[in-house]
Amino acid sequence: MKQIIQSFKNGETVLEEVPAPKVKRGCLLIKTTRTLVSAGTERMLVEFGRANMFQKALQQPERVKQVLGKIKTEGVKPTLTAVFNKLGQPLPLGYCNVGKVIAVGEGVNDFAIGDRVASNGQHAEFVCVPKNLCAHIPDNVNDDEAAFTVIGSIGLQGIRLCDPQLGETIVVVGLGLIGLITAELLVANGCRVIGIDLDAGKIAIAKKKGIITINPKDGTDVVKSVMELTDGIGADGVIITASAKTDELISDAAKMSRKRGRIILVGVIGLNISRADFYEKELTFQVSCSYGPGRYDDNYEKAGIDYPLPFVRWTEQRNFKAILQTISSGKLEVNSLITERVSLADYNKIYSNISSGGSIASILEYSENSNPADTVTISSGTFASGNGGIGIIGAGNFTAMTMLPALSTIGAPLYAIASASGLTGTSLAKKYKIGKSTTDYKSILSDPAVDLVMITTRHNEHALMVVESLQAGKHVFVEKPLALNKEELDNILKVYDGSKTLTVGFNRRFSPHMQKVKQIVGDAQMNVIATMNAGSIPANVWVHDLKTGGGRIVGEACHYMDLITFLTGSKIKAVCMNAMGVNPQANTDNASILLQYENGSTGVINYFANGSKIYSKERIEVYAQERTIITDNFRLTEGFGTKGFSKLKTNVDKGHNAQFKLLTDRIKTGGQSLIAMDELVNTALASFAAIESLVKREWVTLI
Repeated sequence: MKQIIQSFKNGETVLEEVPAPKVKRGCLLIKTTRTLVSAGTERMLVEFGRANMFQKALQQPERVKQVLGKIKTEGVKPTLTAVFNKLGQPLPLGYCNVGKVIAVGEGVNDFAIGDRVASNGQHAEFVCVPKNLCAHIPDNVNDDEAAFTVIGSIGLQGIRLCDPQLGETIVVVGLGLIGLITAELLVANGCRVIGIDLDAGKIAIAKKKGIITINPKDGTDVVKSVMELTDGIGADGVIITASAKTDELISDAAKMSRKRGRIILVGVIGLNISRADFYEKELTFQVSCSYGPGRYDDNYEKAGIDYPLPFVRWTEQRNFKAILQTISSGKLEVNSLITERVSLADYNKIYSNISSGGSIASILEYSENSNPADTVTISSGTFASGNGGIGIIGAGNFTAMTMLPALSTIGAPLYAIASASGLTGTSLAKKYKIGKSTTDYKSILSDPAVDLVMITTRHNEHALMVVESLQAGKHVFVEKPLALNKEELDNILKVYDGSKTLTVGFNRRFSPHMQKVKQIVGDAQMNVIATMNAGSIPANVWVHDLKTGGGRIVGEACHYMDLITFLTGSKIKAVCMNAMGVNPQANTDNASILLQYENGSTGVINYFANGSKIYSKERIEVYAQERTIITDNFRLTEGFGTKGFSKLKTNVDKGHNAQFKLLTDRIKTGGQSLIAMDELVNTALASFAAIESLVKREWVTLI
């Protein structure tokens, strides 16, 4: 299928051929008929992409601080590589989509195949959209009109926050697409509306819709004009839908407001607020969040859990429905806002001039003849079974930033990649010369040219995909963790017979630093302290969800359980975990884990999310036979009391390249798994035991 994407690196906007998405649980698969190009929002993205590196940095000072901090802890080269990889990732454009439902995901009951729906889908021939971000289109609303649903909901949410009353005077600052819709909705609500804009064309459209207009370009003082129009009282509310870097707009909004007036920000402006302006009038100021309640809430948007109507009257989806009903009733007229209609193939007629600001709303029209192919061929390289062909499932950050650069460096035979959206997988396939990109991961499992399946999806999918891959007769690499619970682990053990290798991404044992430490300490009894300065991750990120990510202990601290197992040459026999907080929860990310090993060694894992980001991320301390060895961030290892060894210094090397080189060689030549299966099982059980220990407040014995 065709999809419009943009590069953040150079700002280029292209029509890309990518695999069509598969319908997912709780979602609709939609064949697009129309999408709307929002000149304001998409112009900002395009202009940011076209800016040079210095200009990008000026616009994102917080990101610059993050980069500088990463340079201090990991060095210049790895940091710059990460930055350029991030900038190279494609950005899908668009969020105002209309089309017909062609497939309904499991758990969806309110939609059927053939329904016309509006959604926040992208500029693509086929989109997979969660049900709570879709709404039925009334029969008397055509596709062009329905394309305004989502953009209209942005304006509607600003109005709801303003809470206008019949007869009040509301000022709308900025008469772009959102501003014009906002103003017309306010008129329909019985308000007296004053619109402010610098564009004479937009002023003319607003006047036809019954809006009082002010154009500062005419030399009019906007504050004085509003005060005159309100008999010196001031506006009851001001809704700012403009996009500008100046602080003047927020200052003017305060000055033109009445005492105890309301100011709502929908657009993007400078926010250096004068306390005096707000203090003397007791003004309220609120920033509106996109389409309404539910936005950026994964439980609502992805899991499909609706907010109860008696308590949350207007959600994203209900706002969508309200806009469609208003268009259907004739209270909101949007056809006059359409500047141009362009076929998808001619998309560049819009984007090449998007910075000119002349367009209000552009409609992209889609062909009825497109079909949803789930695989695209990137290159025609020949892969024969038994030659170690690699199929990758998952195209997230780990795949893009770490795994593929490493595999490319060692010349691994990359055959196919699967991603949920198709876009990220296709982008990576082109960059790393991978033969095929698909949205159907099972096609990789059934392909005889694939010998090794590498799984880097979200944690809750690991165990199932490992089972399916082993059943398909493939060697398997799965990024940690192997499983999230005992039931998933048991399912893997039922199908694992040793005929194919199974490797978990415990790369740190393959680092030259850990190989050197192991060489020095041998099989002696030892005490190991591993400290992970992991950094905080927002509570709503999926890794904290015990069902999806398993929490950071199961999902990430398992790295250190495996590493200490490697160093000690023994298996964990008992685990005890304590965590910060009066009543620590199972998904904690501030914990200390004590490990007892069969050979008498001990391990301590300090997994902390509350440390400084400019301090080293990882530190390993080994104490054995009057020797101490310290590894700092896998850059520097120093020995104390270690005869013949002083220090080892490298760039940050956590062992990824070495692990992947050994793995790909092993697939071609044969041999045992890189990590013994009983060690993988022991590590998984120890991670589960850590959570059990925290809950029970006692040691948990494994062996």
